[in-house]
Amino acid sequence: MADRTTSSIVIGMPRKEIMAVIADFAAYPEWATGVRSAEVLSSADGRPATVRFTLDAGVIKDSYVLGYDWDGDARVHWNLAEPGSVISEMSGGYELADRGDGTEVTYELAVSIRVPMPGILKRRAEKTIVDTALKGLKSRAETIGRAE
Repeated sequence: MADRTTSSIVIGMPRKEIMAVIADFAAYPEWATGVRSAEVLSSADGRPATVRFTLDAGVIKDSYVLGYDWDGDARVHWNLAEPGSVISEMSGGYELADRGDGTEVTYELAVSIRVPMPGILKRRAEKTIVDTALKGLKSRAETIGRAE
């Protein structure tokens, strides 16, 4: 498996509300850059267990299935359940920790693709994906929080 890229952000909302945004896969195309569709294929214990994603991230266009393992509102981890034509391995997760006036969200991602890519470019791409996902999650969670 590839090296992992990790980054964190603080969102001024409770863990439960942030995890609800993470679990709302139908809304991913509205805030997760590059995600064109996300279809829940199966659920367990009231949360998605497998999700098919269609991705269009410039040079990488693919469809793949992730399997999810939820730990309440504290963390969710995923692994590649069905590889795509480009993405050969993927694992990652969100960990949410209470921080008084908000929640620290840590996102971890490791991806391997079938197309050769120099390590430095791959790490830079992963860092961009992780940072963009955290900013999108924060924006989405805060928008929903203001609307309620």
